[in-house]
Amino acid sequence: MTIKTIGMISSYRGLEKRCDWLWQQTPHQFGTWGNIRMQAIAPNPDFLLMYQVDFPKPTQHKSWLDSFRKKQHKPEVKVNSLLRDVPKEKIIYLLREPPLDEVVEFTKQNYQEAHKYCGYISGPDDFAPTPDYMPAIWYHSNSFKDLNEMPPAEKMSSCSWITSGISRTVKHRQRLNFLQSLQDNEIKFDLYGRDLPTWANKSGELSNKWYGMAPYYYNLAIENYAENNWYVSEKLWDSLLAWCLPIYYGGPAADKLLPPGSFLRLPSLDEKGIAYIKEMTSSPDAWYQAKEAIAEARQIILHKLNLLNWLSEYTAKF
Repeated sequence: MTIKTIGMISSYRGLEKRCDWLWQQTPHQFGTWGNIRMQAIAPNPDFLLMYQVDFPKPTQHKSWLDSFRKKQHKPEVKVNSLLRDVPKEKIIYLLREPPLDEVVEFTKQNYQEAHKYCGYISGPDDFAPTPDYMPAIWYHSNSFKDLNEMPPAEKMSSCSWITSGISRTVKHRQRLNFLQSLQDNEIKFDLYGRDLPTWANKSGELSNKWYGMAPYYYNLAIENYAENNWYVSEKLWDSLLAWCLPIYYGGPAADKLLPPGSFLRLPSLDEKGIAYIKEMTSSPDAWYQAKEAIAEARQIILHKLNLLNWLSEYTAKF
């Protein structure tokens, strides 16, 4: 079997020099999964993954990320110089940010530009050239082997929430308002995250999300976007891989990808949702009832939904 090399470029900060990107998502060395090897910075890859790439826009437009950043004076990068001579039919564009109202026009412009360079273009929204779920990535530092084989960690506490203080969109602010309501109603959970407001009763920041999830029966997994049939993010994958029972707020995509009973559906971000969290976290009974479904969901995430598995299946068509 010939191993195909997958290169990667992204507009996410910090990824442009990561030679080991996604290597923790496979039990094999150097990012190998099936018929592929993920080598993000390979100079001459067989395929190129454009992972949430924001294309240069005319000066009157901003990229998805730049719309929230302070103005930076950087020389414009020519897209062709980044493609490493990979032919168009072997360039894959995956957009993973949700179609929030504030950025939906930027997203549409990205898709339009991607047609110039890419043979496959997909994103978690109805107006994507190929609407589809985002293949799974996760943010635990544990090895694939550990995640695949480990039993549940000892559960020490009821519920946690790992989130941030980002407030740049209406949906971000809605989430922060819900956080404040939970704390005002004295709902018991441990809060972790960066840049949280001064009023937030937080436990601190984490270098590894595992430590803020694995010791808990329940984890609040609240998406920034819940209005279509495609969007579901690592918030759910991270929670399940840590053997938590997620209390999930998001769209119906999760129901189509994961087995019944593997997560709890938070009804709303209001008084009804607060009451639901209070009821479910009052005892670990729901976690014990869901344990087998969580175990099944973890295997689906690790082996089927895994972005490396998606890339392996996609490139096998060539």
